[in-house]
Amino acid sequence: MVDIKISGRKVAITDALRELVETKIGGALKVFDIKPMSCDVVLRVDKNRSNPDRRTCEVTVFVRDNVVRVVAAGQDLEAAIDEAADKVTRQLRKYKTRIVDKRQRSKRPEPAIEPVADLSDLINPSEDEEDDELVREKIIELTPMTIDEALVQIDLIGHDFYMFEDARTGLTNVVYRRKNGGYGVIKPKIEDEDE
Repeated sequence: MVDIKISGRKVAITDALRELVETKIGGALKVFDIKPMSCDVVLRVDKNRSNPDRRTCEVTVFVRDNVVRVVAAGQDLEAAIDEAADKVTRQLRKYKTRIVDKRQRSKRPEPAIEPVADLSDLINPSEDEEDDELVREKIIELTPMTIDEALVQIDLIGHDFYMFEDARTGLTNVVYRRKNGGYGVIKPKIEDEDE
């Protein structure tokens, strides 16, 4: 049985909710029965004018050195939990397939990733954004990995970018999802000692 930690924000975690999460999310986690694996579930009720009673279920699965994260929302918590369980199942199957595929194939050349010469192409600030306001700070541990492993991570966590330490060079790189499809990588310039 996987350790599932359940917490609530602006919602009380009743025994019925706890049992529903353990049944649905616990069942979804059986797709990928591997140790060590743990899971955090956050149930939340967001109130805003456009959507007065939005219920959200966030699931974060820690499997070995990887993170799988999904967010699902609905008009009630049961629907959000059901949708989150389906998403977790799909993500874990995708992860499992990639792990099995990686073991079965020999080392392929790295995918062709287009370098970015000008970072201003990546940044499109909106007019209503305030430039001087820091909204959130997140500190992460950089894990040495290949670009292929970073591409797996960006899919698993569902973000538009992923920062990692290149296992070959030891430098910090960022892979990102391009708007027109595909992926890109941002690498630091390595200057020769002779220059």
